[in-house]
Amino acid sequence: MLDLLLAKDMDAVADLWAEHGVGEFPFAAGNSPKHLAGREEVRQYLAGYPDLMDVRDIPEVTVHHTRQPDTIVVEFTANGRTVRTGEPYQLDYIAVITVQDGLITRYRDYWSPLATATAAGTLPELLDALRADR
Repeated sequence: MLDLLLAKDMDAVADLWAEHGVGEFPFAAGNSPKHLAGREEVRQYLAGYPDLMDVRDIPEVTVHHTRQPDTIVVEFTANGRTVRTGEPYQLDYIAVITVQDGLITRYRDYWSPLATATAAGTLPELLDALRADR
């Protein structure tokens, strides 16, 4: 999946999901979704990612195996440039991934909305959305 992310092949990333697999973002804030239901919602969500973030390197990946043979925890760092600003960024992620028959059935992505918005050059928009949620 990370190789496909680097290749900016978001359709191929989405194809890794089971038809009814879900994406969950427990720390999502502002206009970011907290839940995606099904491969096609995942595909729609990922479609614009290369227009926001130009991931160029994933230098660190650590995989932790769990007691459930179908679930792993992956820690990784992504480096790149923000498309909007051209500024470099480095973001850290933790994902809990469950698979069945070789496809993702559940992907829980624990990322920082503040770090991501700062990297994407959208921090003012995130802060405005958070103020509106009060």
